[in-house]
Amino acid sequence: MGSLGRALYSIGFWIRETGQAIDRLGCALQGTNAYKEQLSRHRTLMNLMGKKPHVPSTTFVAPSASVIGDVEVGPKSSIWYGAILRGDVNSIKVGAMTNIQDGSIVHVAKTNISGNVLPTTIGSKVTIGHNAILHACTVEDESFVGMGSTLLDGVTVQKGAMVAAGSLVTQKTTVPAGEIWAGNPAKFLRKLTAEETAFITKSAESYFESAQVHAEENAKSFEQIEADKEARAKDELQSDDYDSHIGIIRKKELDTTPTGGTVTLR
Repeated sequence: MGSLGRALYSIGFWIRETGQAIDRLGCALQGTNAYKEQLSRHRTLMNLMGKKPHVPSTTFVAPSASVIGDVEVGPKSSIWYGAILRGDVNSIKVGAMTNIQDGSIVHVAKTNISGNVLPTTIGSKVTIGHNAILHACTVEDESFVGMGSTLLDGVTVQKGAMVAAGSLVTQKTTVPAGEIWAGNPAKFLRKLTAEETAFITKSAESYFESAQVHAEENAKSFEQIEADKEARAKDELQSDDYDSHIGIIRKKELDTTPTGGTVTLR
């Protein structure tokens, strides 16, 4: 960034900070009547050491996720809430229609016990369950890593294989195609059934559909969200418990029809 670029950046920074200060002052003056829109300053995509994440427009990255540095994600994939892909000392590649679920961590290795420099590669139509940890490993196409699992340096999960939830796959282990491994340390459990193999593909497709819904909702403005609430209040007949849960307050109409000397609300 040259001198002009640095100057423009500094001016832009101070304008934004001044705007936030004015907003806070306005809210203070309005008191309890103020509406304060909660805008996150979290950066979902962050350049690092000259490396820029490459994420296509068809990929959903949740507002609280972090994709950092040398990371390439394929189309129709999804990076869910709280997930972190940190490509700082090496690269991360993710294929198409793969889902990396909430709270998962994907990292790489510059140095390890074996002295190897290892990236992390995740194929297409892969499901990485909630709170999984993948470190300098390879997960091939149409594989499944259960929630809470840990894959250490040099691990390879072959195409169509499954790692059961909560498993620890130790360094340089290969999970062969068509098998399910489980435990700490993870060991061969059995062959996958036809139903389980079909579920892996179905899981990837299902998460792609869910990601589209979340992307649409996250893109809505405050006015659109409020309009949706009003539409639901008018058009949907829901229970009082449901209405309370999503913040809808319906006006109660007075029913003057005689019912044994009492008046009811409807």
